[in-house]
Amino acid sequence: MPRWKALPDELDPQVKEFATQLRRLVDRSGLSVAALSDRTGYARTSWERYLGGRLLAPKGAVVALAEVTETDPVHLTTMWELAERAWSRSEMRHDMTMEAIRISQARAALGEFGAPPATSSGGGGGGGGAGGADGKAPRRAGSAVAMPGIAGPAGVSPTIPPQPTAPDANRREGSGTRGPAGSPPPAPPGGGRRRLTMFLAGVVGVAVAVAGVFFLTGGDGGGSRNQGNGASATPSTATSGDLPAGVKCAGAGCTGKDAEAMGCSGDLVTTAKTVTVGATTLEVRYSRTCGAAWGRITGAARGDSVRVTAGTTTERGDITAAGDTIAYTPMVAVRDAAAAKACATLASGQQGCTT
Repeated sequence: MPRWKALPDELDPQVKEFATQLRRLVDRSGLSVAALSDRTGYARTSWERYLGGRLLAPKGAVVALAEVTETDPVHLTTMWELAERAWSRSEMRHDMTMEAIRISQARAALGEFGAPPATSSGGGGGGGGAGGADGKAPRRAGSAVAMPGIAGPAGVSPTIPPQPTAPDANRREGSGTRGPAGSPPPAPPGGGRRRLTMFLAGVVGVAVAVAGVFFLTGGDGGGSRNQGNGASATPSTATSGDLPAGVKCAGAGCTGKDAEAMGCSGDLVTTAKTVTVGATTLEVRYSRTCGAAWGRITGAARGDSVRVTAGTTTERGDITAAGDTIAYTPMVAVRDAAAAKACATLASGQQGCTT
């Protein structure tokens, strides 16, 4: 039975080649995924996603892999940069496709409730002449009556189809001749009012749909796909400046999310606090770029746990699988590293915290 599952067919060829190269390096090193996690400091579940093509490995993980496999990091990071561009292009194509679908749905809704275009029929009713009895040019039978003051789709006034009426002294059936000059236009028939009501209801429905699209996409034409652990790829809070490439959240938008999936680890993280609890090392990890911190324990065992607290917010990580030695918590938003405190609770009952 092969060690690796086939990579997803929808992967960009550049990304697929990069993931295949990572697999070759791991195979050549003879390391298991658990051992690779222990040597690089990145979680086993994260490496499973990187090597399975479900998530592009961050640059920091690539550099760490190069170190443990004694590979030239320059060549590997060059391949990573090409894969990162391809991954971004794939996300952009996905976003444009979703935007096109939303626009099509909005147009379909407009077309469903909008009025049909006015059409002219060939001939009028019996005995029609060039004009009506009062000398005014008649409207052809079947022509539509425009409703002034009500704008339809694309600025076109909605039209109400005429209703047949009985002939009288000033109007021949099928000619549609107006009455005497200065007389008010006839009121829309009952069917016209119903159609107008349906049209206005459609406009309101489309407005609600467009507002919903604007809310879901943050007003920027679409966001990034969700990746890993259900974390949203789109920043949930605005920042004062543009975030670096690959960073997907900042401040409060990072709370509860995975640091690696959001691009806050690798070169952007530092160890702010360290303390030894039993045989484990407890750390507060801090990313100034993301404005967030998280807790991590290394050299741990099954049943050990770590939590990080900032103000009233607490996040927790646990080691639940045999063989795992590293656990880290989701992120919490902090103004600086001093605002975060990490604590570890070992399976033996021993506890310890950073200052």
